[in-house]
Parts: sequence; structure tokens; C-alpha cells
Amino acid sequence: MTARLHLYHDLAKYYDLQYSWKDYRAEARRLEGLVHRYGRSGGRSWLDVACGTGRHLEFLRRRYECVGVDASAEMLRVARRRLPGVRLVRADMRTFSLGQRFDVVTCLFSAIGHLESERDLAKTFARFADHLKPGGVAIVEPWILPSRAKSGHVHLRTEETRDLTLVRMAYSEVRGHRTMIRYYHLVGIPGRGIRFLEEVDRGLMVDPDRLELLARRAGLTPHFLARGFTRDRGLLVAGKPLRERGVVRPRS
Repeated sequence: MTARLHLYHDLAKYYDLQYSWKDYRAEARRLEGLVHRYGRSGGRSWLDVACGTGRHLEFLRRRYECVGVDASAEMLRVARRRLPGVRLVRADMRTFSLGQRFDVVTCLFSAIGHLESERDLAKTFARFADHLKPGGVAIVEPWILPSRAKSGHVHLRTEETRDLTLVRMAYSEVRGHRTMIRYYHLVGIPGRGIRFLEEVDRGLMVDPDRLELLARRAGLTPHFLARGFTRDRGLLVAGKPLRERGVVRPRS
């Protein structure tokens, strides 16, 4: 059987298998190290925006009071099974408002690359800043850096369990400040057949200097780290001053 599906919705229950190669435990340890280095608020509250299925929070919740936000109800459904007792909220990263401030705000695995424009990015950084305590820190993993993007790359990955086979092939193109990655997924289930997913992922690329500028406009003090979790992406670490100053928020 062939159908058009969507990775973050119809295939959310297979997402963790698709990314089973990713070492969330090690990433959580490094995140804690960055918070210790750059954070000044001294508390233990942590907000993960675009938390997906909750893999980072699975490890962070052991030492922090955690909250997660994601736009996909299906991804949050998986996260709720993994994270009983953790507050998980369905919301858009550009507009969410939780009525609470945190010592740490993270947005990882290049989730900001799904935004449409730098204007959306400015709104998102403003939301991060508003949800940070004075002295708190935001850690953001951007999409592929413009200087590292290449057209024509083909990638194939297969994951298999006793009950399921996942195959994904991707082809990437660069168009201006966007990558256009065409994904072709095959999901094979014994006794039930094969389902097909074809989608185009449009990734917003932003230079590190622009990321830092947008963070400063939101009232944060940014540092761009060339070594991130994923090749060619880096990490933006942005602290909120202990004394807040007035900032100009982008209009809705």
C-alpha cells in the first residue's frame, strides 16, 4: 500500500527508530556543561522547545525540573509515554507563552531551521528571552550553516527491527538561503505491507553573525560555538543579563 505521510505526524511513532544513531545521553551531558559555564541564574528549571519525542528531556529530567513544548500532537503523544509527570505543551515556538520563566531554554536538532524567515526567527528568540530568568541561558542548534551547505548530496539510511524496516533516501539542493531536501521513506511492516512517504524539507540557513545579531536584539548575550552536536551546524549559546534591559520586540 502506498500513501503520502508526514514524518512528524503520521510517522511520529517511528521517529526514534529513524534517529536511533543519535547519542542523546552524551548531548544532555554536554548541554549541562554549557549551562554550568554560561548560566548565572543558579536554578534547575529547564524548558525544551521543539522537544519532539522527549529524548533529551529523558536524561535532563533526572537533575532538572523540565517542561517541553512542541507543535506536533503526535510527537508529544510519544513524549508523554516516555516522560510521565513532565509538563508537555503543544504550541508554536514563535508565539508560545507559558507564564513561567526558566534557568535554561533549549531548542535542538535544528528545529529553528523549519521557520520560514528571519522575522520568524526574531519572534522565536524573543519568546526564548521572555521565558528566561535573569542570568539564564538559551542553547540553540541552528540548521546547516550557509558556508557548509552543498547541492547534490545523496544519503541513504536503513533501520531495522524484528517488526519494522525503515528506509530513507535524501537528496539535497541549495537555493539561496534555503536547503531543499527531498526525503523518500519506505516503512515496511511484516504482514501489513509497505507505506511510502515523500516530502520536501525546506531548511532556513542563517550565518552565525546574523544569529548572534538576532539574539542580541532579543536582549541576550550570544556566543557561537563552531562545534555542535551535528556536523556543519554549530551551537548558539545566549545568556540573559542578570539585570534586564529594555528590548524592542518584533511585531506580530
